[in-house]
Amino acid sequence: MPFSSLKKRLGNYLAQEGKKPGEGPPDLDQLWRDFNQRLNGLFGGGKNRGSNSGGGGNGGSGGDMKGAGFTFGAVAAVAVLVWLASGAFIVQEGQTGVVTTFGRFSHVTPAGFNWRWPYPIQGNEIVNMSSVRSVEIGYRGSAKTKMASEALMLTEDENIVDIQFAVQYKLNDAVKWLYSNRDAEGTVQQVAETAIREVVGRSKMDFVLYEGLGKVATDTQQLMQVILDRYDSGVLVTNVTLQGVQPPEQVQAAFDDAVKAGQDRERQKNEGQAYANEVVPKARGAASRLLQEAEAYRAMTVQNATGNADRFKSVLAEYQKAPAVTRDRMYLDTMQQIFSNTSKVMVDSKAGSNLLYLPLDKLIAQVAATEARANSVTAPPPAAVLLPPEPTPEASRRDSRSRESSRDREGR
Repeated sequence: MPFSSLKKRLGNYLAQEGKKPGEGPPDLDQLWRDFNQRLNGLFGGGKNRGSNSGGGGNGGSGGDMKGAGFTFGAVAAVAVLVWLASGAFIVQEGQTGVVTTFGRFSHVTPAGFNWRWPYPIQGNEIVNMSSVRSVEIGYRGSAKTKMASEALMLTEDENIVDIQFAVQYKLNDAVKWLYSNRDAEGTVQQVAETAIREVVGRSKMDFVLYEGLGKVATDTQQLMQVILDRYDSGVLVTNVTLQGVQPPEQVQAAFDDAVKAGQDRERQKNEGQAYANEVVPKARGAASRLLQEAEAYRAMTVQNATGNADRFKSVLAEYQKAPAVTRDRMYLDTMQQIFSNTSKVMVDSKAGSNLLYLPLDKLIAQVAATEARANSVTAPPPAAVLLPPEPTPEASRRDSRSRESSRDREGR
Protein backbone atom coordinates (compact mmCIF):
# COMPACT_ATOMS: atom_id res chain seq x y z
CA MET A 1 0.00 0.00 0.00
CA PRO A 2 1.42 3.44 -0.87
CA PHE A 3 2.59 5.61 2.02
CA SER A 4 0.42 8.57 0.96
CA SER A 5 -2.73 6.39 1.03
CA LEU A 6 -1.78 5.03 4.44
CA LYS A 7 -1.25 8.54 5.75
CA LYS A 8 -4.62 9.62 4.41
CA ARG A 9 -6.40 6.67 6.01
CA LEU A 10 -4.61 7.36 9.30
CA GLY A 11 -5.85 10.95 9.23
CA ASN A 12 -9.41 9.77 8.60
CA TYR A 13 -9.19 7.33 11.50
CA LEU A 14 -8.00 10.00 13.89
CA ALA A 15 -10.79 12.29 12.76
CA GLN A 16 -13.32 9.58 13.51
CA GLU A 17 -11.88 9.20 17.00
CA GLY A 18 -12.33 12.89 17.60
CA LYS A 19 -8.65 13.66 17.46
CA LYS A 20 -6.71 15.73 15.12
CA PRO A 21 -3.31 14.84 13.85
CA GLY A 22 -0.73 16.00 16.31
CA GLU A 23 -3.07 15.91 19.37
CA GLY A 24 -1.55 13.04 21.33
CA PRO A 25 -0.05 9.72 20.40
CA PRO A 26 -2.17 7.35 18.30
CA ASP A 27 -3.06 3.82 19.37
CA LEU A 28 -0.40 1.74 17.61
CA ASP A 29 -2.15 -1.57 18.27
CA GLN A 30 -5.31 -0.32 16.70
CA LEU A 31 -3.40 1.04 13.74
CA TRP A 32 -1.69 -2.30 13.26
CA ARG A 33 -4.98 -4.20 13.44
CA ASP A 34 -6.56 -1.82 10.95
CA PHE A 35 -3.61 -2.23 8.59
CA ASN A 36 -3.82 -6.03 8.80
CA GLN A 37 -7.55 -6.00 8.16
CA ARG A 38 -7.20 -3.86 5.11
CA LEU A 39 -4.27 -6.00 3.84
CA ASN A 40 -6.32 -9.18 4.38
CA GLY A 41 -9.12 -7.56 2.47
CA LEU A 42 -6.83 -6.94 -0.46
CA PHE A 43 -5.69 -10.63 -0.50
CA GLY A 44 -9.14 -12.16 0.06
CA GLY A 45 -9.35 -12.03 3.83
CA GLY A 46 -12.56 -10.01 3.97
CA LYS A 47 -14.66 -13.06 4.93
CA ASN A 48 -13.13 -13.21 8.40
CA ARG A 49 -13.43 -9.50 9.03
CA GLY A 50 -16.81 -9.75 10.77
CA SER A 51 -15.87 -12.64 13.01
CA ASN A 52 -12.64 -10.93 14.01
CA SER A 53 -14.41 -7.73 14.89
CA GLY A 54 -17.20 -9.52 16.80
CA GLY A 55 -14.93 -11.62 19.02
CA GLY A 56 -13.32 -10.81 22.28
CA GLY A 57 -9.86 -9.48 22.92
CA ASN A 58 -8.15 -12.84 22.68
CA GLY A 59 -9.97 -13.71 19.48
CA GLY A 60 -8.90 -10.41 17.95
CA SER A 61 -5.32 -11.01 18.85
CA GLY A 62 -5.39 -14.50 17.26
CA GLY A 63 -6.92 -13.08 14.09
CA ASP A 64 -4.23 -10.48 13.90
CA MET A 65 -1.52 -13.10 14.16
CA LYS A 66 -3.17 -15.22 11.48
CA GLY A 67 -3.49 -12.22 9.17
CA ALA A 68 0.11 -11.28 9.77
CA GLY A 69 1.22 -14.83 8.84
CA PHE A 70 -0.84 -14.77 5.67
CA THR A 71 0.60 -11.39 4.74
CA PHE A 72 4.13 -12.62 5.28
CA GLY A 73 3.48 -15.69 3.12
CA ALA A 74 2.11 -13.55 0.31
CA VAL A 75 5.09 -11.22 0.47
CA ALA A 76 7.45 -14.20 0.53
CA ALA A 77 5.72 -15.75 -2.49
CA VAL A 78 6.02 -12.50 -4.41
CA ALA A 79 9.69 -12.26 -3.43
CA VAL A 80 10.30 -15.85 -4.59
CA LEU A 81 8.61 -15.13 -7.90
CA VAL A 82 10.70 -12.02 -8.37
CA TRP A 83 13.86 -13.97 -7.44
CA LEU A 84 13.05 -16.71 -9.93
CA ALA A 85 12.25 -14.16 -12.61
CA SER A 86 15.68 -12.61 -12.15
CA GLY A 87 17.18 -15.76 -13.64
CA ALA A 88 15.80 -15.02 -17.09
CA PHE A 89 18.12 -13.43 -19.65
CA ILE A 90 18.20 -12.86 -23.42
CA VAL A 91 21.15 -13.68 -25.68
CA GLN A 92 21.25 -11.67 -28.90
CA GLU A 93 22.20 -13.06 -32.30
CA GLY A 94 25.97 -13.38 -32.67
CA GLN A 95 26.41 -13.71 -28.90
CA THR A 96 26.91 -16.67 -26.59
CA GLY A 97 25.76 -17.04 -23.00
CA VAL A 98 27.99 -18.79 -20.48
CA VAL A 99 26.27 -20.06 -17.29
CA THR A 100 28.18 -20.81 -14.09
CA THR A 101 27.01 -22.69 -10.99
CA PHE A 102 28.54 -21.36 -7.78
CA GLY A 103 31.29 -19.79 -9.89
CA ARG A 104 32.13 -22.94 -11.89
CA PHE A 105 31.33 -23.29 -15.57
CA SER A 106 28.07 -25.14 -16.16
CA HIS A 107 26.94 -24.84 -19.78
CA VAL A 108 26.66 -22.58 -22.82
CA THR A 109 23.34 -21.13 -23.97
CA PRO A 110 22.43 -20.28 -27.57
CA ALA A 111 20.90 -17.06 -28.84
CA GLY A 112 17.36 -16.32 -27.64
CA PHE A 113 15.47 -16.36 -24.31
CA ASN A 114 17.21 -18.41 -21.61
CA TRP A 115 16.79 -19.06 -17.90
CA ARG A 116 19.15 -20.15 -15.15
CA TRP A 117 18.92 -20.35 -11.40
CA PRO A 118 19.14 -16.86 -9.91
CA TYR A 119 21.98 -15.50 -7.83
CA PRO A 120 23.72 -16.79 -5.78
CA ILE A 121 23.16 -20.26 -7.25
CA GLN A 122 23.99 -19.51 -10.86
CA GLY A 123 25.26 -16.59 -12.89
CA ASN A 124 25.73 -15.84 -16.55
CA GLU A 125 28.01 -13.83 -18.82
CA ILE A 126 27.24 -12.86 -22.41
CA VAL A 127 30.15 -12.87 -24.87
CA ASN A 128 29.99 -11.20 -28.29
CA MET A 129 31.35 -13.76 -30.76
CA SER A 130 30.67 -11.94 -34.06
CA SER A 131 32.44 -8.62 -33.48
CA VAL A 132 36.00 -8.09 -34.74
CA ARG A 133 38.30 -6.91 -31.98
CA SER A 134 41.66 -5.22 -32.45
CA VAL A 135 44.84 -4.59 -30.51
CA GLU A 136 47.49 -1.99 -31.39
CA ILE A 137 51.22 -2.56 -31.01
CA GLY A 138 53.69 0.32 -31.18
CA TYR A 139 51.10 3.09 -31.14
CA ARG A 140 47.78 4.08 -29.62
CA GLY A 141 44.98 5.61 -31.64
CA SER A 142 47.13 6.95 -34.50
CA ALA A 143 50.60 6.28 -35.87
CA LYS A 144 51.79 9.62 -34.47
CA THR A 145 51.21 8.43 -30.91
CA LYS A 146 54.09 5.99 -30.75
CA MET A 147 54.97 3.60 -27.96
CA ALA A 148 58.75 3.32 -28.24
CA SER A 149 59.00 0.38 -25.85
CA GLU A 150 56.75 -1.66 -28.16
CA ALA A 151 57.77 -0.27 -31.57
CA LEU A 152 61.59 -0.55 -31.52
CA MET A 153 62.77 -4.01 -32.61
CA LEU A 154 66.14 -5.59 -33.43
CA THR A 155 66.74 -7.28 -36.80
CA GLU A 156 69.01 -10.19 -37.67
CA ASP A 157 71.77 -7.88 -38.98
CA GLU A 158 71.73 -5.95 -35.66
CA ASN A 159 69.79 -2.92 -36.91
CA ILE A 160 66.82 -1.28 -35.22
CA VAL A 161 63.49 -0.72 -36.95
CA ASP A 162 60.40 1.12 -35.77
CA ILE A 163 57.23 -0.91 -36.43
CA GLN A 164 53.59 -0.07 -35.73
CA PHE A 165 50.96 -2.67 -36.54
CA ALA A 166 47.42 -3.69 -35.61
CA VAL A 167 45.95 -7.15 -35.04
CA GLN A 168 42.30 -7.97 -35.76
CA TYR A 169 40.85 -11.06 -34.14
CA LYS A 170 37.55 -12.78 -33.30
CA LEU A 171 36.49 -15.23 -30.60
CA ASN A 172 35.85 -18.86 -31.48
CA ASP A 173 35.37 -20.25 -27.96
CA ALA A 174 33.65 -18.16 -25.29
CA VAL A 175 34.51 -20.52 -22.42
CA LYS A 176 38.25 -20.46 -23.18
CA TRP A 177 38.14 -16.69 -23.64
CA LEU A 178 36.59 -16.21 -20.18
CA TYR A 179 38.33 -18.83 -18.07
CA SER A 180 41.59 -20.02 -19.71
CA ASN A 181 43.53 -16.79 -19.09
CA ARG A 182 43.30 -14.20 -16.37
CA ASP A 183 43.68 -11.23 -18.76
CA ALA A 184 42.60 -12.37 -22.22
CA GLU A 185 43.07 -9.04 -24.01
CA GLY A 186 46.44 -8.49 -22.39
CA THR A 187 47.45 -11.99 -23.46
CA VAL A 188 46.61 -11.22 -27.10
CA GLN A 189 48.68 -8.03 -26.94
CA GLN A 190 51.69 -9.78 -25.40
CA VAL A 191 51.47 -12.62 -27.93
CA ALA A 192 51.34 -10.12 -30.81
CA GLU A 193 54.43 -8.30 -29.58
CA THR A 194 56.29 -11.58 -29.02
CA ALA A 195 55.43 -12.90 -32.48
CA ILE A 196 56.46 -9.74 -34.35
CA ARG A 197 59.75 -9.55 -32.46
CA GLU A 198 60.58 -13.15 -33.34
CA VAL A 199 59.75 -12.64 -37.04
CA VAL A 200 61.73 -9.38 -37.26
CA GLY A 201 64.63 -10.87 -35.30
CA ARG A 202 65.24 -13.53 -37.94
CA SER A 203 64.97 -11.10 -40.90
CA LYS A 204 67.34 -8.47 -42.27
CA MET A 205 66.50 -4.77 -42.13
CA ASP A 206 66.19 -4.27 -45.90
CA PHE A 207 63.85 -7.24 -46.11
CA VAL A 208 61.63 -5.85 -43.34
CA LEU A 209 61.58 -2.32 -44.76
CA TYR A 210 60.95 -3.13 -48.42
CA GLU A 211 60.22 -6.41 -50.12
CA GLY A 212 59.28 -8.45 -47.04
CA LEU A 213 56.38 -6.43 -45.59
CA GLY A 214 53.73 -8.91 -46.69
CA LYS A 215 55.69 -11.91 -45.51
CA VAL A 216 56.38 -10.32 -42.12
CA ALA A 217 52.65 -9.75 -41.59
CA THR A 218 51.75 -13.29 -42.71
CA ASP A 219 54.40 -14.96 -40.56
CA THR A 220 53.36 -12.88 -37.55
CA GLN A 221 49.71 -13.90 -37.96
CA GLN A 222 50.60 -17.59 -38.23
CA LEU A 223 52.93 -17.50 -35.24
CA MET A 224 50.33 -15.64 -33.14
CA GLN A 225 47.71 -18.27 -33.92
CA VAL A 226 50.08 -21.07 -32.90
CA ILE A 227 50.86 -19.42 -29.56
CA LEU A 228 47.24 -18.52 -28.80
CA ASP A 229 46.10 -22.06 -29.57
CA ARG A 230 48.77 -23.33 -27.19
CA TYR A 231 47.33 -21.05 -24.49
CA ASP A 232 43.71 -22.21 -25.18
CA SER A 233 42.70 -18.58 -25.51
CA GLY A 234 39.70 -19.13 -27.80
CA VAL A 235 40.98 -16.46 -30.22
CA LEU A 236 41.08 -16.58 -34.03
CA VAL A 237 43.51 -14.06 -35.57
CA THR A 238 41.92 -12.70 -38.77
CA ASN A 239 44.43 -10.10 -39.96
CA VAL A 240 47.73 -8.39 -39.16
CA THR A 241 48.18 -4.92 -40.70
CA LEU A 242 51.53 -3.11 -40.67
CA GLN A 243 50.77 0.58 -40.16
CA GLY A 244 54.36 1.82 -40.44
CA VAL A 245 57.85 0.34 -40.79
CA GLN A 246 60.80 2.73 -40.74
CA PRO A 247 64.20 3.31 -39.12
CA PRO A 248 64.36 5.17 -35.80
CA GLU A 249 63.88 8.93 -35.97
CA GLN A 250 67.45 9.57 -34.77
CA VAL A 251 68.95 8.04 -37.95
CA GLN A 252 66.15 8.81 -40.38
CA ALA A 253 68.12 11.50 -42.28
CA ALA A 254 71.20 9.31 -42.75
CA PHE A 255 69.01 6.42 -43.78
CA ASP A 256 67.25 8.59 -46.38
CA ASP A 257 70.64 9.56 -47.83
CA ALA A 258 71.62 5.91 -48.07
CA VAL A 259 68.33 5.09 -49.73
CA LYS A 260 68.81 7.88 -52.28
CA ALA A 261 72.32 6.62 -53.02
CA GLY A 262 70.96 3.15 -53.56
CA GLN A 263 68.27 4.52 -55.85
CA ASP A 264 70.89 6.44 -57.87
CA ARG A 265 72.94 3.26 -58.16
CA GLU A 266 69.94 1.33 -59.41
CA ARG A 267 69.09 4.11 -61.86
CA GLN A 268 72.61 4.13 -63.28
CA LYS A 269 72.58 0.36 -63.53
CA ASN A 270 69.29 0.52 -65.39
CA GLU A 271 70.62 3.19 -67.75
CA GLY A 272 73.74 1.12 -68.42
CA GLN A 273 71.63 -1.95 -69.01
CA ALA A 274 69.40 -0.01 -71.40
CA TYR A 275 72.46 1.24 -73.31
CA ALA A 276 73.84 -2.28 -73.43
CA ASN A 277 70.52 -3.58 -74.68
CA GLU A 278 70.65 -0.99 -77.45
CA VAL A 279 74.32 -1.39 -78.47
CA VAL A 280 74.85 -5.12 -78.10
CA PRO A 281 72.19 -6.14 -80.66
CA LYS A 282 73.64 -3.67 -83.16
CA ALA A 283 77.15 -5.00 -82.57
CA ARG A 284 75.93 -8.55 -82.91
CA GLY A 285 74.14 -7.64 -86.13
CA ALA A 286 77.27 -5.98 -87.53
CA ALA A 287 79.38 -8.97 -86.52
CA SER A 288 76.90 -11.33 -88.14
CA ARG A 289 76.90 -9.22 -91.31
CA LEU A 290 80.70 -9.20 -91.41
CA LEU A 291 80.77 -12.94 -90.92
CA GLN A 292 78.32 -13.40 -93.76
CA GLU A 293 80.30 -11.07 -96.02
CA ALA A 294 83.53 -12.89 -95.15
CA GLU A 295 81.86 -16.21 -95.82
CA ALA A 296 80.61 -14.92 -99.17
CA TYR A 297 84.05 -13.55 -100.04
CA ARG A 298 85.65 -16.84 -99.08
CA ALA A 299 83.18 -18.76 -101.22
CA MET A 300 83.72 -16.38 -104.14
CA THR A 301 87.50 -16.59 -103.83
CA VAL A 302 87.44 -20.35 -103.64
CA GLN A 303 85.14 -20.54 -106.64
CA ASN A 304 87.34 -18.14 -108.63
CA ALA A 305 90.46 -20.07 -107.71
CA THR A 306 88.76 -23.32 -108.60
CA GLY A 307 87.61 -21.86 -111.92
CA ASN A 308 91.05 -20.48 -112.68
CA ALA A 309 92.61 -23.82 -111.85
CA ASP A 310 90.15 -25.62 -114.09
CA ARG A 311 90.73 -23.11 -116.87
CA PHE A 312 94.48 -23.44 -116.46
CA LYS A 313 94.16 -27.21 -116.68
CA SER A 314 92.12 -26.93 -119.87
CA VAL A 315 94.62 -24.44 -121.35
CA LEU A 316 97.46 -26.73 -120.35
CA ALA A 317 95.87 -29.58 -122.22
CA GLU A 318 95.51 -27.43 -125.34
CA TYR A 319 98.99 -26.00 -124.88
CA GLN A 320 100.47 -29.45 -124.81
CA LYS A 321 98.75 -30.17 -128.13
CA ALA A 322 99.83 -26.92 -129.89
CA PRO A 323 102.22 -24.82 -127.80
CA ALA A 324 102.88 -22.01 -130.34
CA VAL A 325 99.26 -21.42 -131.25
CA THR A 326 98.15 -21.52 -127.65
CA ARG A 327 100.91 -19.11 -126.61
CA ASP A 328 100.02 -16.60 -129.34
CA ARG A 329 96.35 -16.84 -128.47
CA MET A 330 97.06 -16.21 -124.84
CA TYR A 331 99.25 -13.25 -125.78
CA LEU A 332 96.55 -11.73 -127.96
CA ASP A 333 93.88 -12.22 -125.30
CA THR A 334 96.09 -10.57 -122.74
CA MET A 335 96.89 -7.61 -124.98
CA GLN A 336 93.21 -7.21 -125.80
CA GLN A 337 92.37 -7.10 -122.13
CA ILE A 338 95.14 -4.56 -121.49
CA PHE A 339 94.35 -2.27 -124.43
CA SER A 340 90.65 -2.24 -123.63
CA ASN A 341 91.41 -0.25 -120.47
CA THR A 342 94.08 2.14 -121.89
CA SER A 343 94.19 5.05 -124.31
CA LYS A 344 94.89 4.25 -127.96
CA VAL A 345 97.60 6.04 -129.94
CA MET A 346 98.01 5.71 -133.70
CA VAL A 347 101.58 6.08 -134.99
CA ASP A 348 102.66 6.34 -138.61
CA SER A 349 106.14 4.90 -138.77
CA LYS A 350 106.70 6.22 -142.30
CA ALA A 351 106.07 9.81 -141.22
CA GLY A 352 109.32 9.95 -139.29
CA SER A 353 109.93 10.49 -135.62
CA ASN A 354 107.08 12.94 -135.06
CA LEU A 355 104.40 11.45 -132.83
CA LEU A 356 100.78 12.43 -133.37
CA TYR A 357 98.62 11.79 -130.31
CA LEU A 358 95.01 11.12 -131.21
CA PRO A 359 92.84 10.07 -128.23
CA LEU A 360 90.03 8.38 -130.14
CA ASP A 361 88.31 6.92 -127.09
CA LYS A 362 88.16 10.26 -125.30
CA LEU A 363 86.93 11.99 -128.44
CA ILE A 364 84.17 9.44 -128.86
CA ALA A 365 83.15 9.82 -125.19
CA GLN A 366 83.25 13.61 -125.50
CA VAL A 367 81.01 13.55 -128.58
CA ALA A 368 78.51 11.36 -126.78
CA ALA A 369 78.50 13.67 -123.77
CA THR A 370 78.03 16.70 -126.01
CA GLU A 371 75.02 15.15 -127.67
CA ALA A 372 73.50 14.35 -124.28
CA ARG A 373 73.95 17.93 -123.06
CA ALA A 374 72.48 19.28 -126.27
CA ASN A 375 69.34 17.29 -125.67
CA SER A 376 68.99 18.85 -122.21
CA VAL A 377 67.48 22.36 -121.97
CA THR A 378 69.48 23.48 -118.96
CA ALA A 379 72.68 21.73 -119.94
CA PRO A 380 75.82 23.92 -119.75
CA PRO A 381 77.94 24.51 -122.91
CA PRO A 382 80.46 21.78 -123.75
CA ALA A 383 83.88 22.13 -122.23
CA ALA A 384 86.95 22.74 -124.37
CA VAL A 385 88.84 19.68 -125.51
CA LEU A 386 92.13 19.39 -123.75
CA LEU A 387 94.86 17.60 -125.64
CA PRO A 388 97.09 15.37 -123.62
CA PRO A 389 100.64 16.50 -122.99
CA GLU A 390 103.38 15.43 -125.33
CA PRO A 391 104.89 12.08 -124.56
CA THR A 392 108.12 11.96 -122.63
CA PRO A 393 111.29 10.25 -123.99
CA GLU A 394 110.67 7.34 -121.67
CA ALA A 395 107.22 6.85 -123.17
CA SER A 396 108.73 7.04 -126.67
CA ARG A 397 111.24 4.33 -125.82
CA ARG A 398 108.46 2.08 -124.47
CA ASP A 399 106.48 2.59 -127.70
CA SER A 400 109.57 1.74 -129.79
CA ARG A 401 110.09 -1.48 -127.84
CA SER A 402 106.44 -2.35 -128.35
CA ARG A 403 106.73 -1.84 -132.12
CA GLU A 404 109.93 -3.90 -132.32
CA SER A 405 108.34 -6.78 -130.42
CA SER A 406 105.37 -6.56 -132.78
CA ARG A 407 107.65 -6.77 -135.84
CA ASP A 408 109.43 -9.78 -134.33
CA ARG A 409 106.16 -11.64 -133.93
CA GLU A 410 105.15 -10.76 -137.50
CA GLY A 411 108.53 -12.07 -138.74
CA ARG A 412 107.97 -15.37 -136.95
